[in-house]
Amino acid sequence: MGKRKVKAVFFDRDGTIIRQVELLHKVRDVRLFPRAAKAIKEINKLGYLAIVVTNQPVVARGIIGPKEVDEIHAVLLGRLKRSGAKIDAVYFCPHHPEATLKKYRLKCRCRKPEIGMLIQAAKKYGIDLKKSFMVGDSTRDIQAGNRAKMKTILVKTGHGGKDVWQFQSKPDFVVSDIMKAAQVIRRFA
Repeated sequence: MGKRKVKAVFFDRDGTIIRQVELLHKVRDVRLFPRAAKAIKEINKLGYLAIVVTNQPVVARGIIGPKEVDEIHAVLLGRLKRSGAKIDAVYFCPHHPEATLKKYRLKCRCRKPEIGMLIQAAKKYGIDLKKSFMVGDSTRDIQAGNRAKMKTILVKTGHGGKDVWQFQSKPDFVVSDIMKAAQVIRRFA
């Protein structure tokens, strides 16, 4: 008999958990949305893994390196932890098809709306993607969730789905913020 699969909530970072800052590269610019920690804490209580999946073109453009992205994530996770919220894993894609730095200039399988980060997490943690959620503020996030056959929740913070010119994607739910997303997910727990 196989190991039982777990459920997860995949969160975009910028515009979903923290305020949208274009090309965020300084720790001092990391600002949690007011109810983000409470929402993630709710997800933890419901028994879902909480995983961040984020595109980081700041690496591809040479603004900061992967080490500095890890430092930003350490600060973010520390702030959440102080409020009793736990992120189980963070995945980021440093690639961009038009990257300034040649080593990151490629069309990869991890940059959302591709699903490489979701598949990588699913393999590592034994996640059943069909019983999981993708929560994000952009059509890119929703498209990734759709492609991975997950339930999708568009939050109206950050880009709020106003980037419809990028990807044609239809979320399963549209809510005002990450806390409202947690309330939707509670109905499926």
